[in-house]
Amino acid sequence: MARQRSILSLFLVLVATFLISCGGPGVATPPPTYTQEKLAKIQEYVPEIQAVQKRSQELQRLIQTKQWVNVGNFTHGPMAEARLSMNYVTSNLLSKDQPAGRELVRDLLDKLIKIDKAAEVGNINGALNSSFAAFADIDKFLDLVPTNSSPSSEES
Repeated sequence: MARQRSILSLFLVLVATFLISCGGPGVATPPPTYTQEKLAKIQEYVPEIQAVQKRSQELQRLIQTKQWVNVGNFTHGPMAEARLSMNYVTSNLLSKDQPAGRELVRDLLDKLIKIDKAAEVGNINGALNSSFAAFADIDKFLDLVPTNSSPSSEES
């Protein structure tokens, strides 16, 4: 009988220890937000991306008028600079938004390559479709970017 009590006591001690270790006080951590420094870094590059976004009609006009050299200059110049700026912005996004940002930058590169390949063979429809898709990627990327009105606290 004494042996059963000691085993029962040991079992109850183990259960109590387990329950106490699992039931600690829950500390609510606030969701990560942007600091003013990160917002400043992001906003430094956003105007360059928006400037290229506003020039979408220019690229489409170049494609429609078959100015293939100028199409290449546009994709390797302003569009490549916008892609580089998007990379800089992505590294300053919140951790949860960075994978989506990286994916959009990769997609933009794929679209730029398709525009170049279509321009090489004079494929107007292929170049136009890829340019529409490229600017759609830029639009999606800009939707990820925070505005200056975001609350400021430290990201964890």
